[in-house]
Amino acid sequence: MSESETPDMVDSLTEELVEEVEEIMEKLVDSFNPLRNRLNWLLLALPVAVYAEHSGEMALAFAASMVSIMPLAFLMGKATEEIALRTGEAVGGLLNATFGNAVEMIIAMFALYAASKNPLIVDTMVTVTQASLIGSILGNLLLVLGLSMVWGGLKHPSQVFNSQVGHMNGSLLLLAIVAMIIPTAAHHAPGGTLEGVTIISHYTAIILLIIYALSLLFQLKTNVDDFESESTHHGHEKPAMTIRDAWVLLIIATGLVSWMAHTLVGSIEAAVEEYHLPELFIGVILVPFFGNAAEHFTAIIVAGKNKMDLAISIAIGSSVQIALFVAPAMILFAWFLGVPLTLEFGLLETTATFMAVLVANTTLGDNKTNWLEGAMLIACYLILALAFLQY
Repeated sequence: MSESETPDMVDSLTEELVEEVEEIMEKLVDSFNPLRNRLNWLLLALPVAVYAEHSGEMALAFAASMVSIMPLAFLMGKATEEIALRTGEAVGGLLNATFGNAVEMIIAMFALYAASKNPLIVDTMVTVTQASLIGSILGNLLLVLGLSMVWGGLKHPSQVFNSQVGHMNGSLLLLAIVAMIIPTAAHHAPGGTLEGVTIISHYTAIILLIIYALSLLFQLKTNVDDFESESTHHGHEKPAMTIRDAWVLLIIATGLVSWMAHTLVGSIEAAVEEYHLPELFIGVILVPFFGNAAEHFTAIIVAGKNKMDLAISIAIGSSVQIALFVAPAMILFAWFLGVPLTLEFGLLETTATFMAVLVANTTLGDNKTNWLEGAMLIACYLILALAFLQY
């Protein structure tokens, strides 16, 4: 090959690469045009958050970044769903476990990293991290499940679901509650120390991660027939985009979520002063609500279509992921960073989570749902929200 041909070949390859990238972006823009999905209009909050952060208006940056995370979380979920449709059930389950609660993981990781760099904000960041994890569990168990039951019950007098799904996830949540109660009890027992709570939390986190891995193996491999309704539903869906486009969307959306999460964490203290809201309320109610909003919409919509198995899988399955995967992973991440994050979440938080699991398990005990049961779950969530607002 002559020297004159080399630049021509490089130019040709560059042009092909640029055309390919442009083609992918055109497909993404067309598939997720704001005119087709009203939720994407909230992406306008992203440049507002960037401007507010650079201009020093941190309270506005907090609100705008929190709002912008909502549509970005939806795009992450859509991309993950598209990828899972082309893979086996095991890979699809792993992707959903990894990215289904990615927003909470990213926010928690940034908060813990910030705490490791600045000892003055350790208490604030630990509180926000623990509160966001608890808030995600409460929001999914009470608000999402409750709204799904109400919307589905208004369209269908009584809805049934696969008992295996509810019973197994309920048992896993009870295990997670035990893991939260024991460190608290050990700390307040005679001779209990913070060092002992920390050791218990670290090794309990490892045990919970092992149990979560075993639960994935149970659902996706050894007892897959027990969860046939979910698999059948997903198996008949047709992909709306190529797997390459889905990966591009997932990478872009994850990057933007990380950016907004960084802005959100950095502006929490300003929001506390400006809006006069308790840190606990921000972590338990506001951050999980906006971070899981897209997931909330999905559960409610499918419940209205009389697909209660899928709605329960989204609501309770997400809580299980937080309790047995995200929370233990953050405990170990904090251990690595030297941040004192433990499974002792506080008396109010632990009690609220225990009551939420108890109410949800009781409600789902007869394998049927209706709108009144959903209204009761929502009422329980509102009572807890008031408690955290006054805490």
